[in-house]
Amino acid sequence: MNQTHPLTTTAFELPGYRTIKSFGVVRGITVRSRSIVGNIGAGIQSLFGGNISLYTSLCERTREDAFNLMLSHAGQMGANAVIGVRYDATELSAGITEVLCYGTAVHVERTA
Repeated sequence: MNQTHPLTTTAFELPGYRTIKSFGVVRGITVRSRSIVGNIGAGIQSLFGGNISLYTSLCERTREDAFNLMLSHAGQMGANAVIGVRYDATELSAGITEVLCYGTAVHVERTA
């Protein structure tokens, strides 16, 4: 939980907060490719089955980067929260993937 901003949610409202202003859609986009060394290591891991940790960590880092870029975009707009957070991924070509994290930037205040 320490890597998650406390005022982000996949829901469209934050319990205990009132939305004061909406700034619109914000996004973070990251494009990553797998290295030849990573592909070889993952190929060896796939021979034994189970979780391919090299790809798992690459995916986690990529999603985290996209998330942080989205938060930065929201902060630049003056938002203090992001609601309706979603992820999307597109393979641009073999071994090259775009990860998009997006949501609605809002300014919220705690309700009494």
